Formats: sequence, C-alpha cells, structure tokens
Amino acid sequence: MFRLHANDPLSSDAMELLQNSGLFKITAEHLDKDQLIKKIDDIEFLVVRSATKVTADVLNAGKNLKVVGRAGTGLDNIDVKTARELGIKVYNTPGANAISVAELTLGLLLSLVRHIPRGTQGLKDGKWEKKALKGHEIFGKKIGIIGFGAIGQEVAKRAKAFGMEVIIYDPFVKETELPVKLVNDLGELLEVADVVTLHLPLTESTKHIIGENEFAKMKDGVIIINAARGGIVDEQALYDALVSGKVLGAALDVFEVEPPMDELRRKLLGLDNVIATPHIGASTYEGQKRVGIEMAKKLIEVAREMVSA
Repeated sequence: MFRLHANDPLSSDAMELLQNSGLFKITAEHLDKDQLIKKIDDIEFLVVRSATKVTADVLNAGKNLKVVGRAGTGLDNIDVKTARELGIKVYNTPGANAISVAELTLGLLLSLVRHIPRGTQGLKDGKWEKKALKGHEIFGKKIGIIGFGAIGQEVAKRAKAFGMEVIIYDPFVKETELPVKLVNDLGELLEVADVVTLHLPLTESTKHIIGENEFAKMKDGVIIINAARGGIVDEQALYDALVSGKVLGAALDVFEVEPPMDELRRKLLGLDNVIATPHIGASTYEGQKRVGIEMAKKLIEVAREMVSA
C-alpha cells in the first residue's frame, strides 16, 4: 500500500474512493510547512489544494515522495521544476471547477455594475440609497476574456447568454466552435472591451500581464474582473487606474498577497468602486466534489500503473 497524505481536505466522496481502492494507507490533516517537512519522509502520495505551498524544501525532504496531486486548476503553489528534477510526478484537475469559477465571475460582474453589495449593506445600515445606486446593463457590452481554457470557455457561454459580445485573447487557441471573436493581439482586445476578465494561470510570462501600459490602452470606464490568480494584475497600477477613473470598477477574488492585509491591498479594498471575495472561485460543494473525485480517480490510476510496472 502507498502512504497517501491529504494535507488539504478533499470531499468525502473522494476520500471514500481512495479508501475503497485498497491502494493507500491514508492520513488527512493540514500540516504547516515545518510539520510537513518533518513528516514527508513517510509520504509517497501528497494531495494538496491551494492552501499548501509545496516548495523546493518540502520536495527535497520527501525522499520517498512519488506523486503530488493538486486538487484544482493552477500549479503556482507547487515548485513543478524541482519536482520534475527529482522525478516526482505532479497532477492537477484542470476544468473540474470551471463552472464554479465561471458562475462567480458573472456574479462578481453583476454585483459590481448593479451595486448589490453596497445596496445590501445600506439596507442593513438603515439606508435607502435608491437614487445613488443607478447601475449599468451588461447586455450589448463587449467582454474581453484573457485565457480561453475550460474556465474562459464557460465564462464565454454565460456572457453570450446575457447578450454580451465576447472577444477572446489566448495565444494557444487558434479556433473555437463557440460564437466568439478570437484576436491575435492582446492590445486589440484591450482597446475595445467594456469588461476585461482574466482566466489564465500565474506563470513568469503572465505575471503582471495587465499593468500600467495595458490600462492605458483600455477604454475609459472599463471594468476589471480577476477570479484567476493574484499577480496576473499589477495591483498598484490597478489602484491608480481606479482612482483616476480610467477603470470604472474592479471585482477581485484573488490578490497578489493573500490574505490581502498589506497597505496596498487595504487601500485597494477601501475604494468604493472595488468589490471582492476571499479566493472562493472554486469553493462550491458541487465543484469541490468534482475536483476531489477527479483527483482520486487520477491517483488511483497512477498507483495501479506503479503496482503493475
């Protein structure tokens, strides 16, 4: 039996699949980095979500570590380069939480343009701000989607259902059957989009892909949505664009610093034209069940291949 440790929680259905496979001796509890390094020598399969950072220190300490499974889409919390050098296989579950993130993206957009958070809080505070909360329709607006993987595609479908014109920039996508417009240049998207939403991983090439120069190319009064990864947007440049009025509003589920308690992020969150959620894009019961089951099936498949090799 392989020794498997789930350092971040998986759904009960996923854990039951792993247990019933008969392939694993399973432990499940969140260990901080120092605790994990002390115990990782006894772990062969490590399962994480976004909370655990699988750094080079952790990987190098895992003398018996064979597999790291990331129950989710991104791999920015795993040192994939070091894992590859050490012969440790890394797997994730791209697409399993796409619907959850796409629904939050549209929810954030509607909440922003119709002032839903402020309206709710105002009523709770005994205010009736009907005249002050005139909003905008999204019908007929151009939404620019940067990144057209599983999540970007689900966002496009929902945006079309709202009557939006969808423009896509993704250098890895050359064609699609969806009724959207593909552009080859990011600048072309930025110049025409009323809403810019990001759905791409955080890598060296995508870090601060939206910064001061990109904001300068956008239409006045543009809306920014980031439910992908913190660090894709230069948040100082975003703050400046929000204060200047270049950006009408921003809705953020992710931040370059999480939790966003430093001075810049607190200033950003203090703006009236910013709404935010605490990195909950994938946090639905349905999404986590799909992610967990897909991860469990993948790990069982890998373990069986190792047994039969």
